[in-house]
Amino acid sequence: MFVTSAFAQESAPAVEGGHTGTEGDTHSGTGVPAEAHGVFPPFDPATFPSQLVWLAITFGLFYLFLKKVVMPRVGGIIDVRNDRITQDLDQAARLKGEADAAVAAYEQELAEAKTKANAIGQQANDAAKAEAEAARKKVEAALDQKLGEAEARISTIKANAMKEVGTIAEDTASAIVEALVGGKASKAEIAAAVKSVAR
Repeated sequence: MFVTSAFAQESAPAVEGGHTGTEGDTHSGTGVPAEAHGVFPPFDPATFPSQLVWLAITFGLFYLFLKKVVMPRVGGIIDVRNDRITQDLDQAARLKGEADAAVAAYEQELAEAKTKANAIGQQANDAAKAEAEAARKKVEAALDQKLGEAEARISTIKANAMKEVGTIAEDTASAIVEALVGGKASKAEIAAAVKSVAR
C-alpha cells in the first residue's frame, strides 16, 4: 500500500507535553509541521498516486456492477418494452386491417342495398304505372260503353220525342185550322203540311 509522507509524519510519536525543539515548529499533539497542515489532502500532489489507484479500483467495480447487474436489467426491461410495443403495433395493424375490411364490406353491402332498393323502386313504379294504365283503360272502356248506351237512349228518346212532336204538331195545326177556318182539314193534309214545315 501507498503511505503518504503526511500520514508518516502524523504517525510519528509525539513528545510528552506537545513541544519538541523550538516553539512553533510543530503543532501541539500532532507532530505535523505547521506548513503541511494547511493543504487539503485531495489537492496534495503527494496523494495523487493513491487517489488514482482507488479511482481505478472504484471505477472498475462500478463498471462491473453496471455491466453485470444494472445493464442486464435495463436491457431486459427495454427488450420487454420493445416486445410489448411490437405486439401492440401488430395488434393495432391487425385491428386496422379488420376495420378496413369491415368498412369495405359495409360499403359493398350498402351499394348492393342501394342497387336493390333502386330496382325494387323501379319495379314498383313500373307496376304502379301498369296498374294505373290498366285501370285507366278499364274506366275508359266503361265510359265508352256508358256513353254508347246513353247515346242509344238519347237517340230512342229523340226518336220518340220527334214522333210525339209530329203528333202534337198535327193536333195543334188541326185545332188552329178549325179555329181560324171553322172547318176540319183532313189528317193527310195536316201531316203533309207539318212534314213540309219540319223540313
